Amino acid sequence: MADTDDQLASSPSAPAPDGWGAFRRVPRTGVIYVSSEAAKRGFSMSSEIGGPDGWCNLGQGQPDTGDIPGAPPRLTSIPIEAADLDYAPVAGLWELREAVADMYNRRFRKGMPTRYSAENVAIQGGGRVAIMRACAAVAPVHLGHFLPDYTAYEELLDVFRRFQPIPILLDPEEGYHFSAQALRREIMGRGLGAILMSNPCNPTGKLVGGDELAGWVAAARELGCALLMDEFYSHYIWTEGPKVVSAAAHVEDVDRDPVVVVDGLTKNWRYPGFRVSWIVGPKALIDSVSSAGSFLDGGGAAPMQRAAVDLLTEDHVVAETDAIRASFGAKRDLVVRGLEKLGVRFDVMPEGTFYAWGDVSQLPPSLRHADDFFQQALEKRVICVPGHFFDVNPGKRRMGRPSRFRSHVRFSFGPPAPILEEALRRLGQVVESA
Repeated sequence: MADTDDQLASSPSAPAPDGWGAFRRVPRTGVIYVSSEAAKRGFSMSSEIGGPDGWCNLGQGQPDTGDIPGAPPRLTSIPIEAADLDYAPVAGLWELREAVADMYNRRFRKGMPTRYSAENVAIQGGGRVAIMRACAAVAPVHLGHFLPDYTAYEELLDVFRRFQPIPILLDPEEGYHFSAQALRREIMGRGLGAILMSNPCNPTGKLVGGDELAGWVAAARELGCALLMDEFYSHYIWTEGPKVVSAAAHVEDVDRDPVVVVDGLTKNWRYPGFRVSWIVGPKALIDSVSSAGSFLDGGGAAPMQRAAVDLLTEDHVVAETDAIRASFGAKRDLVVRGLEKLGVRFDVMPEGTFYAWGDVSQLPPSLRHADDFFQQALEKRVICVPGHFFDVNPGKRRMGRPSRFRSHVRFSFGPPAPILEEALRRLGQVVESA
């Protein structure tokens, strides 16, 4: 199946309707594609382990949203004020913008000469919307992006045609490491005006932190290259040192350094259904992304934003982060060790996120292509995501070659541990019968 990557990414489910010529087909991102393929076999989000239709969803980029030891109680009801029936400001409720700025100042700006204010924050209805707004504010420049990285970047970078996407290859043999010196070479050599990346990286789990991240921010500041940092997994850190990593810790001047941080409740607070995210950056940038929001999305839901304010208090953030580290760290070890026993190799151990980026090239021949592995896992009601979806290729401009990640698979350890244990058992059956 090595020559079907583009077909799989598009995979229309029905003939084009009359008049379709006025529109283009929008390819399905990796998670949408694998979920659709699973749905053909009976999968739904309500499928439970234990019944005849029970599924193990290691494909969805969603954390366990239930109670975990040590975490604050889950928020399950939200009061609605009379003002919440009106449109919320496009830039977000002022009190939430203040709460976000205060949180970043507490966590990352102690002793720094400048601090964030509410004017350095914009609120959006979800992570993709935040990244979309940020990209809408990017000038017509060369915008660097890494391979591999988050699947949704592909269509986003294709839709916004005001800038030119420039791929930057990360080497699996180097553990996907990319130094600040290498970043400087890329910025200077390719004339990059901006870089979009997830940190920690979805899907590899590679983290840029500490002095290295400080070097990245310094390069951006000195060379005038904007860093658009997708930090949605920044509380899922498995290395020694800080429990939370953010480029905001290395910004010298919050209104001059070209550093834009995107985060939200989706992963780090385990509330994906709230669709609350934020952009933190220079005030001029926030003005631009807010203007972009006026025509892109119109702003987020007021009740969800109001409820989010209490989730950003110091006690709540510390307790939730500590609980994530304990619960998901154990699940990381469970999944990585279980997959290694089956013969899956790892170019880099997950340093962040709740994903394991496995190389299946040493499995039996019938499982060495990620699409074949995915299809056979589906027969056991296990969902994962083939690696080629993360080979970000806006507009499919890189033609005529197989993906470098055709033998890689992304496994999520976001679900509860019993689902992960059952998934490993079923994947063991797939390998044994190959």
